[in-house]
Amino acid sequence: MAKKKDEKVNNRPTIKNNKARFDYYIEKTFEAGVELKGTEVKSIRAGKASLGESFAYMLKNEVWLKNMYIKEYEHGSYYNHEENRDRRLLLNKAEIKQIDKGIERDGMTLVALKLYFKGPRVKIEVGLAKGKKNYDKRASIADRDEKRQLGRDLKNYE
Repeated sequence: MAKKKDEKVNNRPTIKNNKARFDYYIEKTFEAGVELKGTEVKSIRAGKASLGESFAYMLKNEVWLKNMYIKEYEHGSYYNHEENRDRRLLLNKAEIKQIDKGIERDGMTLVALKLYFKGPRVKIEVGLAKGKKNYDKRASIADRDEKRQLGRDLKNYE
């Protein structure tokens, strides 16, 4: 029996940057395509990618992603790619203008949040973000612990 569309989508990996939401206030998010080579797509399908230290920057009215790690494809031979090369993000002009205006503001940066498949294409969610101070991070930890404890109390109450 043939697989349904939903089953195919569930097998595709979603690579997230959880640290970004902890370190930054995300003001606005953008969905962008990523210019990749064939072996890079195969490695991403295998889940061999990381967004840990990646960020985006503007260069000549184009948005580029830096420090995104994609492991070399095992069966790639001499067609393999560089693991940490800069990759161009595919956005329309209006989005690029919004990003450019946002980055020009003081303390704003463009951070990679999530890498996923949308149909046969690889998409990345980037967020226009402002860095958190240490006391903001402590407040985030306290809120998370409070929610966790509330969930435990509700579970024990039932």
